[in-house]
Amino acid sequence: MSSALCAALQQLPTTNAGQFDLSQLATPYAVIYFYPKDNTPGCTTETADFRDHYAQFLAAGATVYGVSRDSLKSHENFKAKLALEFELISDPDEQACEAFGVMKMKNMYGKQVRGIERSTFVINASGEILKEWRGVKVPNHVAEVLGFVESLK
Repeated sequence: MSSALCAALQQLPTTNAGQFDLSQLATPYAVIYFYPKDNTPGCTTETADFRDHYAQFLAAGATVYGVSRDSLKSHENFKAKLALEFELISDPDEQACEAFGVMKMKNMYGKQVRGIERSTFVINASGEILKEWRGVKVPNHVAEVLGFVESLK
């Protein structure tokens, strides 16, 4: 990962009154998934799928983080609603979104809108991107990411 990507994520606020800090990663890998918006159908399904497989990610050596432009208050509510064990990162100024290149023009109800393209990245403790998925479709995505992380053992 370039220093710009590391810098974009570093110190962003997370749920549970934290800040993202790659040097404090408790596992060899991090799964960083970018999603458009809390409490929307696709994002809820994807996040619940990461939740349901979280123990397997930890066993494979990866901590999971979700990132969107939502506020910390929105993230705290979303996290509580879904009973998440992992943290959500708030990026309201789009610094990480821009650095990872996930901001795209999308068609929504016939209008062009700028938003987050659902994307997932697996990085190591040095910040190197080991694998990325862009333009993610929710069904089977988490299983694919988990399979990749398990292959790193």
